[in-house]
Amino acid sequence: MPIKFPTILYVFVVLMLTSCASGKKLAERKAKIEQVIMTARKYTGTPYKYGGISSSGIDCSGLMLQSFKAIEYPLPRSSEDQSELGKKVEVKELRPGDLLFFAMGEKKRKITHVGMVTEVHKDRIMFIHASSSVGVVERDLLKEYYIKKLRKARRIIL
Repeated sequence: MPIKFPTILYVFVVLMLTSCASGKKLAERKAKIEQVIMTARKYTGTPYKYGGISSSGIDCSGLMLQSFKAIEYPLPRSSEDQSELGKKVEVKELRPGDLLFFAMGEKKRKITHVGMVTEVHKDRIMFIHASSSVGVVERDLLKEYYIKKLRKARRIIL
């Protein structure tokens, strides 16, 4: 006569295996995001160049393109197209790797700029971007200048 596992034990084993699998996925995602952020930070100080995608000059969407290329994740070239990827995220839910989309021009709703969250703290949210005036830098999203121009945030699903 075969031994039968009690139902509760069976459920426990299934839950443990499921949580291990989801924990592994979470760890893999975190490692990928760390690699993306590390790649973006290698461009710190790189001058802004419209249409640029190299260490001699790069623009905001090019910075995201090159950063995600490090994990072989293809992004569209423009910030407007990038803003359609992933899932919507509220500011209070932001975490490293999330993309931030801004309207920096005269049109208040048109996406013209992108950055990526690098660190989240209680009182500040740091993001990296290619600024047209100072090149690739990290800044605090919660500063009035940036938060007023933020139009949406998206989380890339890895």
